[in-house]
Amino acid sequence: MLGGIETPRRTLPGAPTPLPEAWGQYSPARIPMRMLLDIVRQSLATLWAHKLRSFLTMFGIAWGVGSLLLLVGLGEGFRSGQEKELATLGQNIMFMFPGRIPAVQGSTQSGQIYYFTYKDYLAVRSEAKFVGAISPVLNREDIRAVSDYGSTNGQVFGVAPDYNRIRTVPVAPGRWFNEEDNLQRRRVAVVGWELLKNMFPGRAAVGSTILLNGMNFDVIGVVTKVGRDGNNGTNARIFIPIDTMRELFPLIQANSEGAISFLNYQPITKNLHAEAKEEIHRIIARRHGFDPKLQDAFEDWDTIENMKRVGKIFDAMDWFLGVVGVVTLGLGAIGIINIMLVSVTERTKEIGLRKALGATYRAILTQFFIEGAFLTALSGFIGLAIVTGFVSLLAMLPSPEGFDTPRIIPASAFAAIGSLAIAGIAAGLYPARKAALLPPVEALRQE
Repeated sequence: MLGGIETPRRTLPGAPTPLPEAWGQYSPARIPMRMLLDIVRQSLATLWAHKLRSFLTMFGIAWGVGSLLLLVGLGEGFRSGQEKELATLGQNIMFMFPGRIPAVQGSTQSGQIYYFTYKDYLAVRSEAKFVGAISPVLNREDIRAVSDYGSTNGQVFGVAPDYNRIRTVPVAPGRWFNEEDNLQRRRVAVVGWELLKNMFPGRAAVGSTILLNGMNFDVIGVVTKVGRDGNNGTNARIFIPIDTMRELFPLIQANSEGAISFLNYQPITKNLHAEAKEEIHRIIARRHGFDPKLQDAFEDWDTIENMKRVGKIFDAMDWFLGVVGVVTLGLGAIGIINIMLVSVTERTKEIGLRKALGATYRAILTQFFIEGAFLTALSGFIGLAIVTGFVSLLAMLPSPEGFDTPRIIPASAFAAIGSLAIAGIAAGLYPARKAALLPPVEALRQE
């Protein structure tokens, strides 16, 4: 028996046990299944015979794969968390607030505050070609809300029916108000989740009546909790139709009839956000008589542009973490190469003996290929399984705000395992090839 492979009992007195006759008869183009199984058994027996060396090799591979996947997964967790945080506001939303315009035409030193008006909103809605949905927001924070069970001071938002297409305002139970509610200036309200604790403790809100500064409003819906921990301003707001708000609770601002607080809108497509913003600037500047290129005339919050900036930051983070992971992977590969080189060098005499007994060049290389492939594949998947289990444990814990559970990236897993497999196989085949090319007598002389 040689390396765990049983051979026919045809031996010469005092000679080592020979390999099967078949080992010297196969062409490089074809290895029969039985011979391949013999090689596999011998490879596994060799690995088991050198348990410590095999364990160290497998540990280096598993460590390299696990480190790379965890580092890349952490970067993806940060990215996913930020995307979810912005999604609580809405998809592809943009805010526009009024700024300051020159009090004197052409003067850059003087400036006065101006206000958007409801007519500005109507002009933008009818003229803007790059705007998909838009809603004015009339915000009052001095309106007291009273129910039969309690009272509170919260923000009252007068908005258009399209507001819930732009912002994240999930309503359950009940419904959001519609265009008919707005046109008929109905006194209906949608109450935020946070306000229920004071106004309707343990009771149903939909179908009840509340007083806003002493005026009756029917509650037609409740905003479900927005955000992971409810830390979102939407939860503490009362929403009513914009026309009802303008009639009952208008903003009284100097030199501004029909003032509104700001505009919320979406571009028709994500890629046209800059065009939509410039278009609204031009329409409002024309109506108020100033240059649309004045930087102080508008205060914009473009969540699409913000996401692009955040995406660049996280791309850079992914690159950094990826480089750190690759360095760790490289250290693991160096360890694998060293161990495999030592392993093959120690077995040069064994290779010479096998050649003397009839083993072919292809059979020798096949054995070392199987050993390297088995070690790297098994170790890589062990590292993947450990990281997957660790990530699953992290998913059970509460994660900080703005951070999501790390994610396993399949492409990174296959790249890590594949690169280490190539390193391990190459490290075994290179010295094995040199030893297999030696004449048997020369190979047997190696120490």
